[in-house]
Amino acid sequence: MMCMTKLRIVLSPRARMTLERIASNDADGRAVRRAQALLWLAQGESVQQVADRLKVSRQMLYELVERYETRSDLPVLERVQDGVHSGRPTTKRDIVSDEIVILLAAHPSAYGYRAQVWTTAMLKTQVEHNRQIETSEDTVQRALYDLRYRCKRPRYVLARRDPHWRQAKGG
Repeated sequence: MMCMTKLRIVLSPRARMTLERIASNDADGRAVRRAQALLWLAQGESVQQVADRLKVSRQMLYELVERYETRSDLPVLERVQDGVHSGRPTTKRDIVSDEIVILLAAHPSAYGYRAQVWTTAMLKTQVEHNRQIETSEDTVQRALYDLRYRCKRPRYVLARRDPHWRQAKGG
């Protein structure tokens, strides 16, 4: 038999309005799910129903409510967002990003390349030469993405024959 426990959470009208805004159009998917969970729990739905709907554990919901209530001194938006995650610092990517900004301001021919546009391989080579570090094309692509540049591979298309080429050849 399923346990249908009720978890009472009281939301102020302002907090409810903020959570509804987050749940309806926030870009952060985790914040949206947290806001939805808090709204549903405040409406009186059981923990099990909300957990089943969001496909999370009941324990996660209890921890969410506890974290939401202990952060009462923060604005509602910050109470449902992710905290700072630990992880490896992006020091190399920061160095690569700084160098890419300088490189993209100039044409590849200024650095001796016989190309019209920069490629990730050329950027990688030039960053390694200028900064005396080893890097990968993936790091260059991530740095470009961080700088809001998008890479696209050039499409090489063979020249099409003229529809009247036989006549031109005397055929």
